[in-house]
Amino acid sequence: MPDVTQILNAIEDGDPRAAEQLLPLVYEELRKLAATRFAQEKLGQTLQATALVHDAYLRLVGSNNELRWENRGHFFAAAAEAMRRILIENARSKARLKRGGDRVRLDLLDQPNSLAEDPDLLLSLDDLLSRLKAEDAAAAEIAHLHLFGGLSVEEAGDVLGRSRPVAYRNWKYARAWLRDALEK
Repeated sequence: MPDVTQILNAIEDGDPRAAEQLLPLVYEELRKLAATRFAQEKLGQTLQATALVHDAYLRLVGSNNELRWENRGHFFAAAAEAMRRILIENARSKARLKRGGDRVRLDLLDQPNSLAEDPDLLLSLDDLLSRLKAEDAAAAEIAHLHLFGGLSVEEAGDVLGRSRPVAYRNWKYARAWLRDALEK
């Protein structure tokens, strides 16, 4: 198996097959770097480790890349820096006002236990469920039983005489509708 440093040198010399040889050699190490990075992040990230590795790799060996690699360590240091920049760009994008950066992200799946703690959210959800009922009564009923009744989606479906797939389809629609309405 060729050495990573030799392949990096071949990439610098313009060998088009060298980049294809590099990825299998460094992929697992890049995944470990990404996994370490994500272990320090909050849960619920939209960017995944695999996407981070792929984006970083493309930045490092992309077609118009003018970087020169001294050795394996230099490559992995640059990979870590590329991953850091990607994560920062992602965070900045999420923080932009047009992306809802001034709003608090809510996961409605966790809300049934804490609705009583936030009266404003409780009132907003009640109002939104009334509006949802006018648009899709089936979805509103599932959401009502799940959010206010504390029933699981399956239990709510049983109570309403709906199959499991239909209950989950109703809940997914209601959840998306409610999230969209809460973001406005």
